[in-house]
Amino acid sequence: MDRRVVITGMGGLCGLGTDTTSIWKWMREGRSAIGPLLNTELHGLKGIVGAEIKALPDHNIDRKQLVSMDRISVLAVIAAHEAMRQAGLTCNEENALRFGATVGVGLGGWDATEKAYRTLLVDGGTRTEIFTGVKAMPSAAACQVSMSLGLRGPVFGVTSACSSANHAIASAVDQIKCGRADVMLAGGSDAPLVWIVLKAWEAMRALAPDTCRPFSAGRKGVVLGEGAGMAVLESYEHAVARGATILAEVAGVGLSADAFHITAPAIHGPEAAMRACLADAGLNAEDVDYLNAHGTGTKANDQNETAAIKRVFADHAYSMSISSTKSTHAHCIGAASALEMIACVMAIQDGVVPPTANYREPDPDCDLDVTPNVPRERKVRVAMSNAFAMGGTNAVLAFRQV
Repeated sequence: MDRRVVITGMGGLCGLGTDTTSIWKWMREGRSAIGPLLNTELHGLKGIVGAEIKALPDHNIDRKQLVSMDRISVLAVIAAHEAMRQAGLTCNEENALRFGATVGVGLGGWDATEKAYRTLLVDGGTRTEIFTGVKAMPSAAACQVSMSLGLRGPVFGVTSACSSANHAIASAVDQIKCGRADVMLAGGSDAPLVWIVLKAWEAMRALAPDTCRPFSAGRKGVVLGEGAGMAVLESYEHAVARGATILAEVAGVGLSADAFHITAPAIHGPEAAMRACLADAGLNAEDVDYLNAHGTGTKANDQNETAAIKRVFADHAYSMSISSTKSTHAHCIGAASALEMIACVMAIQDGVVPPTANYREPDPDCDLDVTPNVPRERKVRVAMSNAFAMGGTNAVLAFRQV
């Protein structure tokens, strides 16, 4: 069944803000949320910066549910509730079996895992807290969203490192297109600002000591952040029948694998995913007005992604607008492409391309228009979002004005 799939609500929180309005406000202005970590217990780690949520917003998560939730699940549930409110939807006994959720996580509940490690191996304890296992499982965020909203249709977690949210959205699109659901909550959540994860990334020598500068010659690496982004996806018919406000259509999906290296990026995999996305959406390369790049701020990723974009878009690569919003909200791993989905949809809504913040000087090998530092007014009818993960799993989405 070839059903059109549209977005009718979005929710999110990250270092930029605790709802989509504040996230977009500061994203479009190029304000960076990256700075010293204040809430994270660093256990002797020094010189680490990130984009953390300073304080969670008020929420109505039941206390009995909250005790079984790691931070990734809390963030996902808060974002999901906001998305449902914007969509004007309520799940009830009559429609619950037609409502589902897919939530991408890149790392899982490492906060719970680290606490268990410290309890048992550092402090000499004999048992972990009772909910450690269910807090840490990669599917926990999807399960908690389902329970909090009463969703009884297709519900599952998706994990593919930095592409997790785009893969989760793609999977949700499939559920609707196949007729298994009418409404899906889809997106991603991650909370990597814990000592053990930061130590792992430090060991890879991938962390920038100052900030994230995608495509800039002076960039020094990745900066990690925490957050969540969720979207309400509906079949077009379902949305129209209830008189919903449609924010954008998920026009196309492109998936591929590099089959190359566990950490080093390739060019052929991202190229294949972008081409597949255009084909799935029935778009020509010149139809894309804005591309939200994966843009991590590492030399290898930025240069490889630039080369892949040139292969796919040819001359149009130099005339479309490109930016990496990771320069503002940092790399939120499983939540990254969910926050970038918000950037794409709002660019379509407002006709503004959010900039690549912290940009200093051009890199000759990254010579495309990356919208440095200042937002640009531009009619955006089609926006594309790239997500390329370690291990070479690539997921690209195209969003179209309706």
